[in-house]
Amino acid sequence: MAKKWRQQVKNWFAKTLDLPEDVMMDLPRITMIGQIHIYVENHRGLLSFSDKEVRLLLKQGQLLIKGSSFVIKTILPEEILLEGRVDQVLYLEQ
Repeated sequence: MAKKWRQQVKNWFAKTLDLPEDVMMDLPRITMIGQIHIYVENHRGLLSFSDKEVRLLLKQGQLLIKGSSFVIKTILPEEILLEGRVDQVLYLEQ
């Protein structure tokens, strides 16, 4: 019950104060440029990486990115920029 109430309060603050929901609710922000770049902000860490698949930890769940020829162009504690061919972006709930 308290968890649901907190979520409602966060939603209200985000809308009332005109704050981005990804900031208030700890959601990832995903920016794609065509199928060649994907930039993910606000993740909790890199779980696995290969040239065909990248798995990122989120506050709630995981983000699975599938494709080919992946190269990490930039990696910071909460941000990652991948280059390659992006075929799928999947949100996996825990």
